[in-house]
Amino acid sequence: MSNLMFKFLSIGLAVAVVGCATRPESISASFVSHEKYMGQTCPQLTDSMADARAKLTEYSKMQDTKANVDAATVFLVLIPVSKLSGDHAGDVAKYKGEVEAIDTAQIKTGCKKLVND
Repeated sequence: MSNLMFKFLSIGLAVAVVGCATRPESISASFVSHEKYMGQTCPQLTDSMADARAKLTEYSKMQDTKANVDAATVFLVLIPVSKLSGDHAGDVAKYKGEVEAIDTAQIKTGCKKLVND
């Protein structure tokens, strides 16, 4: 393989890898105010948390699948598939924020005690 061809492939691969779907654990939570949950009872907060965690799990699995597909296809076509079809990073960030907001509401309403208490 010529030196020029090697450089071209290296640059193409680097550009493609940078564009791959982000792993769910690397996605930061979006800000969600805990105030929207402050009127809920403890059982309601527990239900809201279960729903938010279920959605986070669902979208995290879909995002992980996108990242896996991107990693596999980038070697074949040098274009991450998620760049053509989109990914679920926004949903993962949203539900991470919801979980954090509900957790804060549970603490502030006394439904959940801090570990250090």
